[in-house]
Amino acid sequence: SGETETVLTGFEGVVDIIYDETGLVIDPFVATDYAGVIEAMSTDPPNAHMASLATFAYIVASARDAADVALLAERFGSTNYNGQIFARADSGIASIEDLAGKTFCRPDPLSTSGWIIPRITMQSYGIDPDRDLSEVVDSGGHEGAVLGVYSGSCDAGSSYVDARDSLEEDYPDIMEALAILEVSVDIPNDGVQFHPSFPEDLRDQIVDVLLTIHETEEGLAAIDAAYEWDKLVPADDTAYDPFRQVLDASGVDAESLLAE
Repeated sequence: SGETETVLTGFEGVVDIIYDETGLVIDPFVATDYAGVIEAMSTDPPNAHMASLATFAYIVASARDAADVALLAERFGSTNYNGQIFARADSGIASIEDLAGKTFCRPDPLSTSGWIIPRITMQSYGIDPDRDLSEVVDSGGHEGAVLGVYSGSCDAGSSYVDARDSLEEDYPDIMEALAILEVSVDIPNDGVQFHPSFPEDLRDQIVDVLLTIHETEEGLAAIDAAYEWDKLVPADDTAYDPFRQVLDASGVDAESLLAE
């Protein structure tokens, strides 16, 4: 969900710690979108053996038997987060219904908080994103979506709550300039997943390191720089069942959205 250079720098710190503790060499790679990660894990043999996927991307990869969750991230004491839809406060857009005919910045077409949930939300208000929005712009990340609306490149946009925070130092008025139209239901945080074929003994070694990585100053700095994680906690696939129910109730087919 962050910018590529920042994520890669932090991730390199994480894999260095894993190497120091286990001797295992992990090659860090930041894809341009979630679809690329899913495809890398879905090949036979897989081109990626572990990943940090957001909720919707994990559900797609899991349905393909390409990913199995091991850990969820904890931020601010919670393993869940929320999405938000926003517009400039001076735009005249005061509700979801006002988005008809407007341009919309999204972080990634497979971002759970940045597009999947906003898409469902708009549909619940009678707005068909494919037909009623004048243009949907892929911003390359949550900060990009926020800045797209702040700068006026898009009329409205979506991100996780609250992607504005990291931009406030450079744009001091960004909290007041952007008005929140809607906040989503709870969504499981990103975390760490492995390809099912990954050797269990190696997986256990990596998980053991990641479960305690936050306990050192160096480790906490690395996971914060990469993903703004406070710590990682054990998880299994049932953590995603409530979100699957949201998808089922809305009639959304995960694979069809991946193909768009």
